[in-house]
Amino acid sequence: MTSLVLPRPALPPRLVAPGLALCLALALLAMAGQAVLGIAALSPLVLALILGVVWRNTVGTIAVLQPGIAFSLKRVLRAGVVLLGFQLTLTQAASVGVSGLAVIAVTLVATFTVTKLLGRLLGVPAPLAELIAAGSSICGASAVIAVNTVTNADDEDVAYAIACVTVFGTLAMLGAPMLAAAIDLGPRAYGLWTGASIHEVAQVVGAAFARGEEAGHFGTIAKLSRVMLLAPLILTLGALRRERAEGAARPPLPWFVFGFIAVVLLNTVLPPAPALHAAIAKGTAFLLTVALAAMGLETDIRRLKARGLRPLALGAMAAVFISGLAFALVQLVA
Repeated sequence: MTSLVLPRPALPPRLVAPGLALCLALALLAMAGQAVLGIAALSPLVLALILGVVWRNTVGTIAVLQPGIAFSLKRVLRAGVVLLGFQLTLTQAASVGVSGLAVIAVTLVATFTVTKLLGRLLGVPAPLAELIAAGSSICGASAVIAVNTVTNADDEDVAYAIACVTVFGTLAMLGAPMLAAAIDLGPRAYGLWTGASIHEVAQVVGAAFARGEEAGHFGTIAKLSRVMLLAPLILTLGALRRERAEGAARPPLPWFVFGFIAVVLLNTVLPPAPALHAAIAKGTAFLLTVALAAMGLETDIRRLKARGLRPLALGAMAAVFISGLAFALVQLVA
């Protein structure tokens, strides 16, 4: 006999409001801080995470805030991931070309797989290694928090993984233009290399446009094509989790990913007007920033320190691997 699992009733708004308000305030502060600093490649997501961590480890945990923080970590995050679909179209992916898409796909799969294997060899806990693998192979912090909907790692693992991909993605952003200048890499090849290997979208934009408009546009499109592979990765990981689990322990199907796919298709055949598209992009960034503020509010630095330096070494290895592999593959198809 099949048992019926009823959905949990929604919490009353009065319980959610205090914690949600704090997450919103930290997100606004992070976005304002990024604007004041004027560093385009500095993600408000990371600033929001830092602000949340500072609050948690100075003010502490306040019970009345917890329902709103949990709401931000789940509902707000998933809404943001769905709306990410408006940044992508199948037409953009096609413009990268078959060879370019092959470079992106092979680099992604190889980096994710090798990073998890290296994590096992280094003794890094499997959930943390998986998050570092996702952030390094797809799109930095956004991939880490999206993949964690099926990985279900501790909040400290999420914070550590985001720190890894932020640090090494930033180093790649700074180093890529200098390397390209030294070896005289062409604009399309350089754009494909940065789009296929650097972690965050903002970091790719910063690195790619440093070598001109053509490299910048091609690198951005290549990166967005790579982000599109976030959906199949989450679905695959979710399916593997359910296959290994037994009975009621099976994790739920990540239905929000189908929303992401549907939005990509909608954006391809019926894109919104430019003004609306820009507003959606800003709204998406804000929702993800709210989710990262909530993640910071759940992060205990004492538990974070207990992870040690091995995950940091894993992040460094993943960054070197993806950069080297992508560069080699770009040379083959150039």
